[in-house]
Amino acid sequence: MAPTASPGTPTHFEPHPHPELAFLQRGPARPRVVLAGNPNVGKSMVFNGLSGLYADVSNFPGTTIEITRGSYLGYELCDTPGIYGVASFSEEERVARDILLAADVVLDVVDATHLERDLFLTLQLLDMGKKVVVLLNFMDEVRRHRMEIAVDRLAALLGVEVLPVVAVKRQGFERLEAALRDAREGTQAPELHATLHGMLDRVGSQAEALLVLEGDPVIAERHGVPPGRDQEAVYIERRNRVNRIVGEVLHDPFARRWFPDLVARCTLNPWTGVPLFVGALYLTYLFVGVLVAQKLVGFTEGYLGHGLWEPWVRGVLEPVVPRASWLGALLVGEFGVITMTTTYLVFLLLPLVAAFHAALSVMEDSGYLPRLATMVDRTLSALGLNGSAVIPLVLGFGCVTSATVSTRLLPTRRERTIATAILQFAIPCSAQLAVISSLLAAAGFRPMLVYSVVILGVLVAAGTILNRLMPGEPTPLLLDLPPMRLPRPRNVARKTALRTYHFMKEASGWFFVGALVVGLAQLSGALQVITAALRPITVHWLRLPPQASTAFVMGVVRRDFGAAGLYHMALRPMQVTVALITITLFVPCIASLMVMLKERGWREGLIIWGGTWVAAFAVGGLVAQVVG
Repeated sequence: MAPTASPGTPTHFEPHPHPELAFLQRGPARPRVVLAGNPNVGKSMVFNGLSGLYADVSNFPGTTIEITRGSYLGYELCDTPGIYGVASFSEEERVARDILLAADVVLDVVDATHLERDLFLTLQLLDMGKKVVVLLNFMDEVRRHRMEIAVDRLAALLGVEVLPVVAVKRQGFERLEAALRDAREGTQAPELHATLHGMLDRVGSQAEALLVLEGDPVIAERHGVPPGRDQEAVYIERRNRVNRIVGEVLHDPFARRWFPDLVARCTLNPWTGVPLFVGALYLTYLFVGVLVAQKLVGFTEGYLGHGLWEPWVRGVLEPVVPRASWLGALLVGEFGVITMTTTYLVFLLLPLVAAFHAALSVMEDSGYLPRLATMVDRTLSALGLNGSAVIPLVLGFGCVTSATVSTRLLPTRRERTIATAILQFAIPCSAQLAVISSLLAAAGFRPMLVYSVVILGVLVAAGTILNRLMPGEPTPLLLDLPPMRLPRPRNVARKTALRTYHFMKEASGWFFVGALVVGLAQLSGALQVITAALRPITVHWLRLPPQASTAFVMGVVRRDFGAAGLYHMALRPMQVTVALITITLFVPCIASLMVMLKERGWREGLIIWGGTWVAAFAVGGLVAQVVG
C-alpha cells in the first residue's frame, strides 16, 4: 500500500535553491523518510531491516561522508551520520542537517537505555517542526536490566508516535507502516513556537528558523540574516525538558546510586580525574598491550600465522607458482601479498583492533569516555584539538592505522589533520611498544627518561606548531554526559564487533596495496638502494652501527619490525635510546601510510609522511650529538 499524505502536505520536495540539497533530488517524487539518531543507537540495523539488501551508498557532495539510501514500501529511505544535535559544528552534523531539512518524516531512533542522552535530539527535531516517529530501540536491554519505560506517557509528552522495538530482531516493526502514514508534528514549548513563527517572514521554514535562533552560521547566511545568540538558553531549556520527561517516564532501579554519582564527580575533578585516567590507561595497557598484543598475538601471529597459515599456502602454491619466481616472491615471499598481509591482517591486527575497540566500548558504555574528553579538553586545546581527540590519540597506542580512521569523529578538517600528524609523528603502536618497553627496561632508567621526555616533547611541539600554522581555532566541545553505569556486556560486544568489522572492511584493501608496493620495491632493488643511502646518516649523524639502517627500512613495512631489528645489535644504552627515538618518530608502517593517504588525501598525507622522515633523523641525531 502506497503511503498517503495529509491534506495540504506535499509528498515531495520542490527544487531547493541550495546546491547541497540537489544531491537529494533523485528518482521519482516519493515521500522521504530520514533516519536520525545519536551514534551507536542501531540506525543501520533499522535501515537494513526496512530496506533489505538493496541500497545505494554514495558520498555527500564535497565531503567524504557516505550516505545510504534505499526504499521501504512507497517511501524513499535515507540514513544520516550519527549526531547528538542538528548543527554545523562538524562535517557529519552539516550533512545530517541538510538531509533532515529535506525530510518529509523523520524516523528518530533512540537507545531506550540512554533516554536522558538521546531525547535531546528528539526534542530538537520536534522544535524544528518536523513530522517525527520515535523508535525506542534495545527494548530487550531495558527488560534485561529491569528498567521500566512508560511508553504511552512518553508518546503523550512528545506528541508523536513512539514504537518500542528490537531492531536486530525486527521486533516492533509491524506497526511502523501505520505510524509513518500518520506521522505528525510533536509538542513544542509554547514560547519557542511563537518565536519561530515570528521568524518565518525572514527564514524559509520553521526548521531553519530554529537553527538560525540557535546560532547556526551556515543557515543564517543562506537567508541573509544574522545568526541568533540564544543557543545556550535554548539548549538549557531543552535539557531541562528532557530531564522532566525522563523523570516522568523512566524507572531505573540502578540510575540513582550514591557510588556511581560519586565516581562521576571524581572523573571531572582534575585532582581525582587524572589518577583515574592514569589507572584506566594502565588497565587498558595491561589488557591490550600485554594480554592481547604480547600473549594472544604471540600465539595467533607466531603459531597460527607464521607456523600454520604461511607454510600451508606456500605448499599449495609452490607447484603452480615457484617461490623463486617474481610472481612467487610477490605472492608468498618475505613481503608476500597472500602470506605476510594475511598474517598481518588476520592474526596480528584483528586481535589488536578488536581489543582496543572493546576497551573503548567499555569506557564509552560506562559513561567514562565523554567525561575523559571533558577533563582533557583544555589541555588538548593548546594543541589545536578539543577533548574528543583523546579517543584517536588513546586508540593510537593500540593501532595507529585504526586510530587514523577514527579521526573522522573530530569536527573539522583542521583538527583531523592535526590529530593525524600527531599520531604519525609521536604515537607508538602497541606492537612497537612491547619491543620498546623490553629494550628500554634493559637499557636502564636514564635512557628510559630521555626517551620519554623527547617523545612527549615532539608530540607537544608537533601539535603546537600545527595549531599556530593552520588557520582556524579548535571547535568547542559540546557533549552530553550520560550517567555512570556498569557497562552492558551485550552493548560492548555489539559495538566491538561492528567497529572492528567496519575497520577491517575499509582498511584491508589498502594493506594489500601496501604489501604489493613493498614487494615490488624489494624485487626492483629499491629497498636495498634506500638502505644504502641511509647508512651514512645512520653512522655519522645518529652514531649507530651501519646495520641499523636496515632496521629503519624494515620500520617502513611494520613499525615493530624496525624496533625488533635492534634486538640483535650490540648497542650501548644511549645508542638504544637514539635508535628507539628515531624508530618511533620514523615514517608510519605501510598500512598506516595507505590509510592516511585515503583519509587525508595524497597532498596532506605525503607532507605528513615526508615530515616524519625529517623529524625522525633530525631529533634522533640531535639527541645522539648531545648525549651520545
